[in-house]
Amino acid sequence: MCGRTAPERVIGMNILILGGSSFLGRAYVSDALARGHRVTTFNRGITGPDRPGVEAVHGDRTRAEDLARLVDGRSWDAVVDTSGQQPHAVAQAARLLRGRAGHYSFVSSIHAFADWPARPVDETSATFDCPADTPPDQPPANALKAGCERAVTEHFGENSTLLNCGLLIGPHENVGRLLWWLERIARGGQVILPGDPERAMQLIDARDFAAFGLGLLEQGRTGRYVTTGPAGGTTMAAMLRACAEATGADAEFVPVADGALLAAGVAPWTELPLWTPDEPDWAGIWRADTSRAREAGLHNRPVEETVRDTWAWIGRRGPRDAPYTQGGTPLGIAEEKEKELLSAAGAAGGV
Repeated sequence: MCGRTAPERVIGMNILILGGSSFLGRAYVSDALARGHRVTTFNRGITGPDRPGVEAVHGDRTRAEDLARLVDGRSWDAVVDTSGQQPHAVAQAARLLRGRAGHYSFVSSIHAFADWPARPVDETSATFDCPADTPPDQPPANALKAGCERAVTEHFGENSTLLNCGLLIGPHENVGRLLWWLERIARGGQVILPGDPERAMQLIDARDFAAFGLGLLEQGRTGRYVTTGPAGGTTMAAMLRACAEATGADAEFVPVADGALLAAGVAPWTELPLWTPDEPDWAGIWRADTSRAREAGLHNRPVEETVRDTWAWIGRRGPRDAPYTQGGTPLGIAEEKEKELLSAAGAAGGV
């Protein structure tokens, strides 16, 4: 047999998941149990029910006494941190878990890279200059993930893995970008197709992310991995067509160019989720280099499969009472504003 031999996989690991009840953490728990690993989850018990089969410990990771109760009499082969947002909280957990866990896998973000989204990034790209000892309770900022990374590596060194996560989609999504599009398209009628319909996008199903992260643990791989969809894996037009097919909606997509959207004051990323104009500040957003992750086994299912599964999950979940938000900003364009843009596009024969 030619080529490099794949590392031997370890099964039956004892894994602590910080988080574990919402979206990506839930995907990690489900996959880890399916692989035969023993799982402890640590979260506040607020965002979702405990998954059957786990040892669930409830507590607040920012409270030292709750962390002390978690580690009392327990140890693990590995920690998977899906919930770390503040460097101080990550440092506190990593300090306490050092000596009680053999490895620390941290779910970071592509936001940790200082030049993103203006420039393409890979594992060698510079991260924000945010220290591990940043004081607690900082307002949300992209730089904080870089500080969290430093907190992990300061305490676990080479026994750590950093996964710079791209745009996550899939069942149980807790932000609502894909969910908003699915529900809007399901209502049918004319729907804005924003910007360049063939602009390449990089999206990753949370289940594929979790499978890759667990695979790295089983193989004993360490270091940093840019973890998202393949460059050119889908386009805005392809994703929206997949939404129409999944919902069975009678939707008519009307192209509206970047210039018209910006002139109307449409906010990129939030008013029309996932849309970004073809401008320098956004030039690298869908151009992350994932070659190292792919060499280590990252596999991405087709976006059409993710869209279908997500629509099926929405059906099981039922209607949502509150609007989708990102960091407090509502997602989605106002109906009247959408109508005005569609009317203008029709008058111009498409803009």
